[in-house]
Amino acid sequence: MKRRSWILFTLMALIWGSNWSVMKIGLRFVSPLNLVMQRFLFASIALLPVLLLKRKRAPKDHWTWTKLVLLALINAVGVTSTNIGLLYEFSGLSSMLTYTQPLFVFCLAIPFLGEKATIIKVLGIILGFLGVVALYVERSFSMVLSNSILFLILGAFLWAVSIIYYKKTLSYVDPTIVNIVQFPIGTFFLLAATLILGELTFNMNLTYMLSIFYISVFGSAIGFTIWLFLIREEEAIIVSASSLIIPAMALFFGWLFLGETFGLLSLLGVILIFTGIYLVNKRTK
Repeated sequence: MKRRSWILFTLMALIWGSNWSVMKIGLRFVSPLNLVMQRFLFASIALLPVLLLKRKRAPKDHWTWTKLVLLALINAVGVTSTNIGLLYEFSGLSSMLTYTQPLFVFCLAIPFLGEKATIIKVLGIILGFLGVVALYVERSFSMVLSNSILFLILGAFLWAVSIIYYKKTLSYVDPTIVNIVQFPIGTFFLLAATLILGELTFNMNLTYMLSIFYISVFGSAIGFTIWLFLIREEEAIIVSASSLIIPAMALFFGWLFLGETFGLLSLLGVILIFTGIYLVNKRTK
């Protein structure tokens, strides 16, 4: 990557790596559904000026908007599932499980996008899922923590589904527009869900307000804008492979700010997942 891209990537990695600890802190004050809804709401407000500047690139036909709505719904459910798992799980391991998304993308890309499998990539899939199993087994002594693992895996799977769905049906739409409009659409669905469940709350605690500001403005608005810029300016494979440092940074920030520790089986699971994701993203001659 070019020097400017490396600087931006470092900034994004620091934001997204620390964002897991900040989300964990925010979940001390509100439910996962409230946290995600408010995150999407404030991210929408932060990105409103960009949407106004790019409004001419927005799609005009109803069918495209229907697909955008479905994509936003998948993302909203996926992020909510991830935060439900994060509520009961360490922030570092939550990040690692969420970044199993490339493994699911690979599995889905073969039947839906016609991509070819290689022995190395299949080996990566096997190692990655063995890592997930290791994390799950260590926490199987508690039903709540076991369910948290399932929610995190579901969040990673839905993230992968959204990527495949975008490439298959919405690749002709400007990705910046897709990223911007998914937040207000997701806010609408999540707000409806919180009202139906009677869980709509906003905590005025200063720590929470700083947390939701960081999550929304930095984690969503700024972080995803930098990500899209890097994808446009650099090779996607290089950016994707480089982003694997983010779960490791999340582990570090979780240890630094939240005092999180891990057992040997968890460390083995992390190593297996890292190895699996590396092999899936490895270039072959």
